[in-house]
Amino acid sequence: MRRLGILGGTFDPPHIGHLILAEYARDAVNLDAVLFVPAADPPHKHGARLSVDHRLAMITCAIDHRPEFAISRVDIDRPGPHYTVDMLRILREHYPQDELYFIMGGDSLRDFIKWSRPKELIALAKLVVMGRPNADAFPHMHEELLPNLADRVIMTESPMLGVSSTDIVERIRAGRSVRYVVPDPVLSYIDTHRLYRDE
Repeated sequence: MRRLGILGGTFDPPHIGHLILAEYARDAVNLDAVLFVPAADPPHKHGARLSVDHRLAMITCAIDHRPEFAISRVDIDRPGPHYTVDMLRILREHYPQDELYFIMGGDSLRDFIKWSRPKELIALAKLVVMGRPNADAFPHMHEELLPNLADRVIMTESPMLGVSSTDIVERIRAGRSVRYVVPDPVLSYIDTHRLYRDE
């Protein structure tokens, strides 16, 4: 039985915050692998800025040198709407012998009660919750509505970096540097394809 981490997101673009989440979760929970799961059409956002093909290519650039990191197409190869609980249910079918760990920031745990079918979700996977700036989150915060949540949450720490894809895109559009915030291979891909510049 493997311990399999799941990191979902639009990855538009992928940045060092995503890689730090994956790496610190892998280390904290002794994960055997981490799956990066790009969202096709997340219900809580107004769609990705770039096509799935560009986002997949950038994730590949970001994790290509790490054999313990991989990409799953589970969300982009199925019709929407795309809820995390449905993605985890499909991954459970694909990896029936593995223990699933869904990686999230503290801000996501704070809003977790608003997610689709949270009780079903925590039955499918444990939550590895990383500290995020200004996200006061703790395992018992939704105890009245989700009394079993605390037993399914693993709180851990990561560098408190306030990096966001939105800020990165704004800097690119303004002609400002995003070096070191975006991995070099991803930055090269963005520059080569002139992404985020003509919107």
